[in-house]
Amino acid sequence: MQIILTRHGQVEGIHPERFRGRMELALTALGRQQAQAVAQRIAAEFAPQAVYTSPMGRCRETGAEIAAACGLSAQVLDGVNDLDYGEWQWKTHDEVKAAHPQEYALWKSAPQWVRFPGGESLQDLALRTADGLRTLMQRHADHTVVLVGHDSVNRALLLHALDLPLSGYWRITQKPCCLNLFSVDAQGKVALQLVNDTTHLRGLT
Repeated sequence: MQIILTRHGQVEGIHPERFRGRMELALTALGRQQAQAVAQRIAAEFAPQAVYTSPMGRCRETGAEIAAACGLSAQVLDGVNDLDYGEWQWKTHDEVKAAHPQEYALWKSAPQWVRFPGGESLQDLALRTADGLRTLMQRHADHTVVLVGHDSVNRALLLHALDLPLSGYWRITQKPCCLNLFSVDAQGKVALQLVNDTTHLRGLT
């Protein structure tokens, strides 16, 4: 199975950064352009048999562009929903840092030890995304599949793919509508070809 993993397009709360999580956010004008650009690239370079997205609207919007370009219909995969930040949701990083300095510092230095108040931990996220990937492997063992996720979701999936611990969370970067590409064979071995490729977004502002 080949996985084309992308992130949704630009939304409010990326710059300046907020803990977005389960907040429903529509793509900005730039985000829609990014979604169209990644859709065109996927349609031109690949022949996916399925498109799956997080249940969040920003991912479904992005996935709809990709599905339309590839002559498919997008499906929702609950396991790749964004990380639940609980009480931190929609707060800026400065707000959280001021109110919870120790917890925020831990999130930046050792994220594997954090559980967001009223929300999830990275262990929860890793379990959900692994279950989601298992679902795709069962349904599409010999297919190419597009998966539209979130910054945190994609980091978790790539940590799985690279066989890295959750402490490596901050070592991976995921730009809006970037492309990641990896394959999983029948024995579960992963070959990673692309990470955070944004060449198709050049010229977009």
